[in-house]
Formats: sequence, structure tokens, C-alpha cells
Amino acid sequence: MEFSPELSIFVKLADAGFIAIAAMTLAGGLISVLARQIIHAVLGLVLALTGVAGLYAFLGNNFIAAMQMLIYVGAVSISMVFAVMLSRPPEEAKHISLRDAAKVAMGLIVAFFAASAIGTNLIKKHWEAASCQLSQGTPEEIGKVLLTRHIIAFELISLVLLVAIVGSVIIARRGRGNPVEIGESK
Repeated sequence: MEFSPELSIFVKLADAGFIAIAAMTLAGGLISVLARQIIHAVLGLVLALTGVAGLYAFLGNNFIAAMQMLIYVGAVSISMVFAVMLSRPPEEAKHISLRDAAKVAMGLIVAFFAASAIGTNLIKKHWEAASCQLSQGTPEEIGKVLLTRHIIAFELISLVLLVAIVGSVIIARRGRGNPVEIGESK
């Protein structure tokens, strides 16, 4: 696609913005997976979810980007941070056991097969260019589509929110151990 010379700087800026948002999303995902402390993993997840909202905004769907920020970054991540803060700190692991190494190996095998399956399907698929924009993306139109054609996706989103809230409550319910009574000495 050719652009006029006056617009080339904007195209370069848009490309740089997309690369920055994609890098932020990938970095947040890597931080959330590779972090040794759970609070760092949650903060990496916040970074990744913020990057996903940026990708939605970059694609021109500002309503979904705002909902991503409000629901996932706001509600789910904050409830996870509260659950981490209310739970007792883990005992430090002295060494990596054989069981942990097996879990990592299985995770890598599953990730490899999932990535290869998705990659081969993406390569085999014949992609057609969109003929025109079907809607303006107003909240009313998005609501109608979510509650008619995409009802399964809408229900899965609510299920993810429910699991996140229940998980946060379960983690927080464990507490920080036995509180010391006022006036007792250690």
C-alpha cells in the first residue's frame, strides 16, 4: 500500500506504536509466567492485559479497549492483588524438585503443540480482505452482537470473571496465619 510522502511519518509512528504495544504485551506475559514471586506475576499480568487493551484501541475498537481496562485490568487484577496481599507469604523453595521440572517440561510440550497447531491453521487459512466496515462499533451494536451471535464468548467472559473472583476469595480466606492476640508476647 502506498502512502503520500506527507503521511509517511504518521505511518512510521503508527508502526512504532504497534511494535511498542505488542512488545509490552509480550513482556507482560513473560513476566507473569517467569516471575518467582506471585506479586510480580500479577503485575506482569496487569502489564499484559494493558497491552491487550492497547491492541484493541490500535485496531479501532475503543469500547472493547475500555472494557478490557475496566474489567480485566481494573477488577480482576485488583482482586488478585488483594488476594495476594491477604494471603500468607510462601515458604521459600530451597531447590527445584524433579516434580517441578516435570511440570515445566509438560508446560513447554503443551505450549509447543498449541503454538504449532495454531500456527499451521493460520498458515493454511485463506484470508480474505474485509470488504467494508460493517458497523461503527457503538456500545449498542456491540451489545446486540454479544447477546445474539457471540453469546458463548459473552458467557465465557463472565465465567472467567467468576473464576477470578472465587479464586481471589479462596486465596484471601486462607489468611496470613494465626493472628497474635493483643497483649500476648511472642
